[in-house]
This record gives sequence, C-alpha cells and structure tokens, in this order.
Amino acid sequence: MESKSGEATDDEDEEDDDNDDDEDSGAEIEDDDEEGLDDEDDFDDDDEHDDDDLDTEDNELEELDERAEGKKKTTEKQSAAALCVGVGSFADPEDLPGLAHFLEHMVFMGSLKYPDENGFDAFLKKHGGSDNASTDCERTVFQFDVQRKYFKEALDRWAQFFIHPLMIRDAIDREVEAVDSEYQLARPSDANRKEMLFGSLARPGHPMGKFFWGNAETLKHEPKRNNIDTHGRLREFWLHYYSAHYMTLVVQSKETLDTLEKWVTEIFSNIPNNGLPKPNFGHLTDPFDTPAFNKLYRVVPIRKVHALTITWALPPQQQHYRVKPLHYISWLVGHEGKGSILSFLRKKCWALALFGGNGETGFEQNSTYSVFSISITLTDEGYEHFNEVAHTVFQYLKMLQQLGPDKRIFEEIQKIEDNEFHYQEQTDPVEYVENMCENMQLYPLQDFLTGDQLLFEYKPEIITDALTQLIPQKANLVLLSAANEGKCDLREKWFGTHYSIEDIEKKWADLWNSNFELNPDLHLPAENKYIATDFALKPFDCPETEYPVKIVNTAQGCLWYKKDNKFKIPKAYIRFHLISPLIQKSASNVVLFDIFVNILTHNLAEPAYEADVAQLEYKLVAGEHGLIVRVKGFNHKLPLLFQLIIDYLADFDSTPAVFGMITEQLKKTYFNILIKPETLAKDVRLLILEYSRWSMIDKYRALLEGFTIEALLSFVQEFKSQLFVEGLVQGNFTSKESTDFLKYVVDKLDFKPLEKEIPVQFRVVELPSAHHLCKVKALNKGDANSEVTVYYQSGARSLKEYTLMELLVMHMEEPCFDFLRTKQTLGYHVYPTCRNTSGILGFSVTVGTQATKFNSEIVDKKIEEFLASFEERMENLTEDAFHTQVVALIKLKECEDTHLGEEVDRNWNEVVTQQYLFDRLAHEIQALKSFSKVDLVNWFKSHRGNGSKIVSVHVVGYGKHEMEEEGSVCSESSNSSYDEVAQLTYLPTSSLLADSTIPITDIRAFTSTLNLLPYHKIVK
Repeated sequence: MESKSGEATDDEDEEDDDNDDDEDSGAEIEDDDEEGLDDEDDFDDDDEHDDDDLDTEDNELEELDERAEGKKKTTEKQSAAALCVGVGSFADPEDLPGLAHFLEHMVFMGSLKYPDENGFDAFLKKHGGSDNASTDCERTVFQFDVQRKYFKEALDRWAQFFIHPLMIRDAIDREVEAVDSEYQLARPSDANRKEMLFGSLARPGHPMGKFFWGNAETLKHEPKRNNIDTHGRLREFWLHYYSAHYMTLVVQSKETLDTLEKWVTEIFSNIPNNGLPKPNFGHLTDPFDTPAFNKLYRVVPIRKVHALTITWALPPQQQHYRVKPLHYISWLVGHEGKGSILSFLRKKCWALALFGGNGETGFEQNSTYSVFSISITLTDEGYEHFNEVAHTVFQYLKMLQQLGPDKRIFEEIQKIEDNEFHYQEQTDPVEYVENMCENMQLYPLQDFLTGDQLLFEYKPEIITDALTQLIPQKANLVLLSAANEGKCDLREKWFGTHYSIEDIEKKWADLWNSNFELNPDLHLPAENKYIATDFALKPFDCPETEYPVKIVNTAQGCLWYKKDNKFKIPKAYIRFHLISPLIQKSASNVVLFDIFVNILTHNLAEPAYEADVAQLEYKLVAGEHGLIVRVKGFNHKLPLLFQLIIDYLADFDSTPAVFGMITEQLKKTYFNILIKPETLAKDVRLLILEYSRWSMIDKYRALLEGFTIEALLSFVQEFKSQLFVEGLVQGNFTSKESTDFLKYVVDKLDFKPLEKEIPVQFRVVELPSAHHLCKVKALNKGDANSEVTVYYQSGARSLKEYTLMELLVMHMEEPCFDFLRTKQTLGYHVYPTCRNTSGILGFSVTVGTQATKFNSEIVDKKIEEFLASFEERMENLTEDAFHTQVVALIKLKECEDTHLGEEVDRNWNEVVTQQYLFDRLAHEIQALKSFSKVDLVNWFKSHRGNGSKIVSVHVVGYGKHEMEEEGSVCSESSNSSYDEVAQLTYLPTSSLLADSTIPITDIRAFTSTLNLLPYHKIVK
C-alpha cells in the first residue's frame, strides 16, 4: 500500500499491520470501537480515548486534548482556527533538547489579558469546543474549534498566547511533568523508537539527530545541574521565534469574509514581529551521506513483529510538488495487484503487508532532505529470507529505472486524484484549517488548496532523477524482530532501543553491486477497470425520507435504505452485518472467526487492490456477533467491488501455508494488544462487566494451543450455512439497486435463516454496592506506563438518563483535566467518559500514569479526591454555568454533518446494535431542554455515597513506586515472551486502599456470584 501522508497523534500506536484501522482497506481484528462492536462503544462511539487506532503511524508530537463527545447533527458547523509558526524542533538549542515542544505546551498556560491557567480550555469546554497543538521539525501548529456564537471571543483568548503568554515559573515545573508523561507514553511505540534511531544516524551537528520530545531530564534536572534557567530560555525562544512574519493563520466560520478579516486584523495585529530572518536549515543537505547509513541495523522491537524497512535519503522534494515524483514511485512500489512486489512476496508467504513512500511529516520531508522508505511486514519465513525480500524490492526498482516513467500510469494516478478532489467530501473544520495553515507555509498562493493533493504536470526527467537514486548502494536496511533479542549490544540514548550494526552480507553486497537480473514475475500494473467515469446523480425511485427505511424484510435478512439528497455527490456506502450465533460459543470459535476474516482479507488483497487505489474502499471487520462488510466510494463501480467480496466469501478456501502464516501473525497481533496498558485495562474492565465475553487473554490462550486448517474450514462452512444478514445502503443508489445487494448476498451464500433471533449484545453483571479493586500487572516488562480507571455503574437506564450522564461528563471534563493533570501532574492522559456497556449506563475517570512517578493506588485516591471536590463544585454551580453547558451540548448535537460518512456512521450504529433509533439526537436534544440544575446535581449525588457500585481497574507498570520482585526495576533488555502474557498476574492491595476497597483476585470467580442485568437498549 502506498503510505498516506498526514500526521497521527502521538498516543496512537504504530502500524498494527493486519489491524488496519485508518480508512484504508483491509481486515480488522477485534478492537474496532469505531464500528462499535466490541464494547460499550458498541452503543455509543463517544469514547475517543479508546484504542480504535491501534495502528496509525505516529510521527509527530501532537498533543491530545479530550474532544467533546457526542458530536454532530443538524444546524451549523463549528467555527475553527489554526495558526502555524514556521519554526519547530530543528531550532531547539543544543543544551535544552525538547524546548520547542515544551514551549508549545507552555504558551497555553494563561496570558496577560486572560491570566487563568486553564482559562482557554475551560472556555472551549463550556462552549462545545476543543483545542490541540503539535510540534514538527520546522513547523508548530495550534488549532481549536468552538460554537460560532463564541468564535470571536475564543479567537481573542487564543491570540493572546501569541501576543503575551504568561509562562510563569510555577507552571513550568508542573508542565514539565506533562511533557515527561507524554515522552513516557511514546517510549513503548516502535514507530517512535525507529524514528529516533534513524535520526541518530544523521551526521554530527545536523538537527535530524536532536531529541525533539524533551523530558524531565532534559528540561528540568539537567538544566538545574548546569545552572541553566529554563524559564528565561523559554521566554527567549518565544521572543526570537514566535514572530508574526512567519506565522500563517486560517479561520473558518459562517461570518462574511469582510467580518472575519476585520476580526483577524483587530485581534491578531498585536502579535509581535521581530523582523529577524526565519530560521533556515536548507544549507544542511545530505544529512545521511555517512558511512553508517548504508548498513544493516538489527533492532529489538517492543511488539511481536518482523519487519524490514529499506530507506533512502533523497534531496528535498518539496519543490517538485507539481510533479510529485515520490507519489508516482510509491504508487507503483506499494501496488498490491498482479506483478507487484507484495503480490510476489505473498505468494512466497514471506510478507503480509507493504507500505511505501513518504509520509510528508516534517521528519520525512523537510528543507534538508526527503525520505523514501519501503516497510514490509514479514512472516516468520520472510524474516529468514529477508535478504531475498530486499533483493525483490531492488529488482522492482531496477525494472522501473530501465522502463523509465510511464505516461499512462501517471495520467491514471492524476485522474484518480482529480476525481477525488473534484468530488471530495468536506472535512471537519478544525482538520481543514490545520491542513490549510501548513499548506500556506509550503505552497504559493494559487496552490494553497490543491498543492498537497493534485498532480499538475508530467515531467519524466524529475521522476527519473528521483528513481535513479533508489539503488542498493544508497539504501539503509532496518530489520525489526524479537528474534534479534540478545544479539543487539548497542542502545539508543533516548528511547533505550536495542540494536546492532553490521555490513550487508558479502554475497548480497556483491550481487547488488553487479548488473543483477530482473525478476520475470514483476511487471507494471494493467489498466484499472475500477476508475469511475459516470458521476451522474440518480433520480429518486421511492419517496424521500429523513432517516433510513426498511425496504426488505425476510427470515434471511433485512435492508435499510436512504437515498442521499443533502450532499449530492456520486458516492455511496454499503454496509452489511452477517450475524451468527456460532462466533460466541467458545473462545476457540472467536479465534477461528478472526483467522477466517484475516485469510479472507488476504485472499482479496490482490484482486481488490485496483478498486482500492481507485478510491473504492472496503473493510472486513470481525465483529463480536458477525462479519461486517463495509464498502464505500464512487457508486459507478462500487457494485463490482461488493460482488467481488461476496464471491470470495462464498468460495472461501485457504492453503496450509497461508493458514500457518495468518495464525502466526494473529498471535503477534493479540500479543501486541495485550502489552499495551490501555488496551489491557479495557479488556479487564469488560471481562468484569460483560458476563459471557471472551477476553483477549482467553483468545490468546486458545490460539497458543493451536488450530488445524480442517477446524477452520469446517467452522467457515457452518458459519456460512445459517445467518441473518442486515444491511444499510446510503448515497447515490436507487432503492431497486440497493435491494440487489441483499439479493446477491442471499443468492450467493445460499444459507438457512437462524432458528431464533440472537441478541447482538452481552448480558452485563450487576455490580454490588461497594468499591471493588482489580489490580493486575502490566504485561510489557519494563514499561513504566500504568493505567487507572475508576468505573461507576448506573444501571439499565432511559435515553433521558443517558443524556443526563453525557451532560455530567461534559461538566466534568475541564475540572478533571485541571485537577488531575495540570495541578496534580499525575499523567498526560486524564479524562472522564460516559459509558454505555451493552446498554448498561455508567461513567468512568481514567488516568494514564507512570510507575516511575506514582503508585496506582495513590492515583485512585486522587481520582476520589477529584470526585469529592467536583461534588462540592456541582453544589455551587450557578444557573448560568449550568445553562451554558446545556446549550453547548445541544449545539454539538445539532452541529451539521460535514460529510455523508458521518450520517452513515450514525445510522449504521443504530442498525448494527439493532436499536434503530435513527432520530436519537432529536430525542437527546429534547431531553436536554427539560433538565434543571437540580436534576444534574442529584443525578451525580445518586451515584456517590454508600450505595455506589464502583470498580477500579489498575494495570500496573514497572517502576520504583510499585512493588517489584527483588526490589529492582525490570531491565528493558528482555521483552515479555509469548507465554508470559498468557495469564493475568493479580496484585495485592496495599495499605492505601485496603480499608476502602474489596480486592478482585479472580475475575471469573467474582462475576459468577453476581446477578445478571436483563438485556437492555437505550431507546426510550
């Protein structure tokens, strides 16, 4: 797959390869919250902190502020603004690593005009807004959104951070801890570790070798020892670099352009301009033209993965944006159809995935160089043959060099990008302004809107120039594998990554230096039959409706349909849920189902790839109760892709080699989910709450015991023989065309109807009136990160009560952040969440902390302290403050959808959970209008005190504040083994919480004694 550009936030982890959860095609295992099939977010996908992005490349220091939940609906969009300062971490002084990133944190801590430290955040939270910032190598971006009514005031408050931030000493000491926590959270990420190691290969004195993150050591302890005044240096950096003449600003709101211009002039004119030249690093070319670059680096990853990354450092390519040579090359290298690198490697069972190109983050493309990298996820066998894998890549590149650029292919890519640009759906305003303010730094005026998306001109000589540099002699090879453990004696300074350096094996070095032969199996892709040419909007063939309508209803399945009349684009969404009671019968069945969905995805990868590059996207999700098939894109050729998927499902088969490869990879995927504290905490919490749930550990154990291919094939046969199929079609299809999709599934699979309806949810246990504590050891040895969640169960509640809970959590957000993060500095991630667990309501407060700084029980006590202070705060709540928050939540729920996908997601959530309350938002808004302040205060109080049903889940990291075996912190040199994560280790409660909590030391034993609540849906 060609690497997509764009940044990811730094708490999202790296490519979980087969767990592909950004909008690209593929399969997904299990933790697909966004689809809402594996936990409470099932019923309400508002928990943006859950792990539905287990796999996005994280290449930037991006702050994650808690997004207000429950977004979207029917009136106007949020207003948004973004400002980009043309300076970033490259400008860090040598003696204060991480200063640029730290300053990006510090400017938010109050201003001369609005001195309150958390004032801006509180203002946004009150008016349904959010804010965020990120530091890149040569740019720093700040952005926020808010209700339009408060946009001007928000702009004024925000502008003050660039006019006169306070940056008081006391705040500096505390905020260093937030930066340090962020660094600790980033440490277990293989993508960050690989990046840090790569940067360290730059020639001495080049800014690529700097430590951009910053931590308590570099920003607090080290400066103290060297008598460096961090406070003074922050001010100095701000005065020197936060200058108006290289800032770019974008504002988006429904006001007239004249009004917006007037506001901007009035508010932002006071930003100081020091007239100093903008820092320029363009003279520091060839950072990686060093002997250390063209070597083989073996690296020990945190997760279980084998991967080979081949990287070249090219001269900066930004100025060639009209041709986009790297886009052209990565389109071919990352192709997955016949004749491609990946197609060849998959047939050999050597590789599972390939990503190629340049991600366009500052680390990969800046004024000093551009990266071109090819990253291949290897199988166990592929790892043994990594030199052959690299050779295949070099053979393909040599073929491209010999053939030269191909105009037909360039024009095909150009056509696909043109179609996408012409019919693109709107993005969230805050994302749009963020993207635009960066574009203003990179492109001339006429190309601000298009420079990053379109291919403007075909210049083969520029493509050739880039291609000729992609030769083995200039390549850097990084081989990531747990099998390298014990062989790597070097250690990267900041992230502690173990690695070794060796010369390329002589046999291969000699071959690559010779005029080696091409591979006859590799060739250019054929013409793409999936590119849309018919963009006509179809007429209605049935009455127009505001919400989906059930147009087919039989014993085998039903279909919901809504023709789009709002966005008027030639695109459509098709979603089907193939429900089967077979999946949840045992942990083994759940695993067989995961294997099945992954092999099906593997089988489809090559035939469906052309559709994928023509912007027809598909995803297969192994849901809790069925297979979910999602297809979207231009409607013209969409039926072809849908039929292809159903054909492969009907004729499912697997070779023993593919079966072995996929089960081996699934073992790694489960392992990688379990070693993350936040995903383990969620698994433990849901194992306690959802009675018949099979946990990730259950699945992992079942997989370790092993399966046969015969077991898989008989499972699939049984799965396909009896189903209930539920579908939703929305967009530019007629109702007649839509019924054909359901008909195709029913005819092709030829299954019997289910004997009885099955509920697509779990039974939930009723917690006793007490505070229980389940404390388990983190499964990633040496990882300091702990996760503490305190959950309050409310019960089977009405829609009105659910909305009241949402309002309560919204009130809680800002004080929670202020108390637990800003003042107590417990961790970088702290947030309250409204929980809908299989229809049972609750709320929770979560803190991600580090065992090197805090004991998890102290954090639990601090959460209680926060809730007690919040109770007092609620009692003193003014009518005015109550009303403001109600209006903010109503506005969020009324906020119009920016694109069809948002409307589809909301409707699909109703279908897949079988709640069918498509006008849910209207009911919630009506409920909000009926609440009084007393209702809210009493509601909160009713969940506190003696009758409270509370469970705390602690996943405890490794560090001096937690009990360690032999009293030592586990060394990072040995990672967890496969067997070590196959069971939970329960930890005893210390004297801190022994009196106030009851320990859970065996989850199954605990839950077997509890009452089960009836099945419940929040629809009335």
